[in-house]
Amino acid sequence: MSRLGANVVGLSVDIPSNPSNFEATCLDKVIDDRKIDIRDADKVKNIVAEVRPDFIFHLAAQSLVRRSYQNPIDTISTNALGSASILEAVRDYKKPVVVVMITSDKAYDNVEWPWGYRETDRLGGKDPYSASKGMAEIAIRSYIESYFKDTKHNVRVGITRAGNVIGGGDWAHNRVVPDCIRSWSQNDPVEIRNPNSTRPWQHVLEPLSGYLALGASLYENGDHHGEAYNFGPNMDQNYSVCELIAEMSKYWENVNWKDASSKKDKLHEAGLLKLNCDKALHDLNWVPALDFSDTVRMTASWYKTYYQDKKRKSMHEYAIRQINEYIDLAKKKKIEWSI
Repeated sequence: MSRLGANVVGLSVDIPSNPSNFEATCLDKVIDDRKIDIRDADKVKNIVAEVRPDFIFHLAAQSLVRRSYQNPIDTISTNALGSASILEAVRDYKKPVVVVMITSDKAYDNVEWPWGYRETDRLGGKDPYSASKGMAEIAIRSYIESYFKDTKHNVRVGITRAGNVIGGGDWAHNRVVPDCIRSWSQNDPVEIRNPNSTRPWQHVLEPLSGYLALGASLYENGDHHGEAYNFGPNMDQNYSVCELIAEMSKYWENVNWKDASSKKDKLHEAGLLKLNCDKALHDLNWVPALDFSDTVRMTASWYKTYYQDKKRKSMHEYAIRQINEYIDLAKKKKIEWSI
């Protein structure tokens, strides 16, 4: 956002991991960082009143499925009540503002059918994380219908659903790419659960471009106010976990992994999940720019640079370089949302 000339104010309760993308890219020098809990509705409202934003992108969440099993109440309150806090902060807002609420593809009631979920399909889920995202969607819809229903209202809201996002800078636990990188950087084998599960992997810049496209559309007109949009790769881009690891091994030495599926830990994890993104194409002219090989290459290259370039003090410049590469690839494919 700062690349586009925006003055960015970020709200987060903490830095979630060590290492972290926030510290690796020295974001504290680029944005106005405010450490607050988004469940504190009064503090969120006070900051909104102070900053008077033109755009709000709500991504703050407890975003780990397995952590949701360990602490379901924290997950549900963060994701559901936190989302309500953001919209409560603009309920009486007097100036025009665009609010893009990011939930998750896990908001869908996943019955693992082979075709992609559409925005009109049923929400729900079998685990606390999925339930928390379904609750967030209900809260968001209630605010839209109760307070912002008029398309001419100064508050315009959009909803986005995406998932299976990979890319440099993620060190969260119990995610396949960070788990691999942590282990491989120390020449250790990584334990992989459900290596045959398939996912529509996408680079983090893909859904971010979708969020910006939706924000721009809402700013220009109210036609898509209150609408939900899926952002994901092409329908033929589903690959298994072991295929992802095989592709990553092209860019990393000493790759070693072992199947940990037989362990007693049998928490539910979906074997298949994909999204239908036709609505984003039709309404926003949005399509993904990267294929699977580019997605993995850019992800692995980020981590390889972080771990091998010992003289580099910040990954900020490299992250900007990848953003520029992403935009150039989109332009070569004549994708019109390119910035």
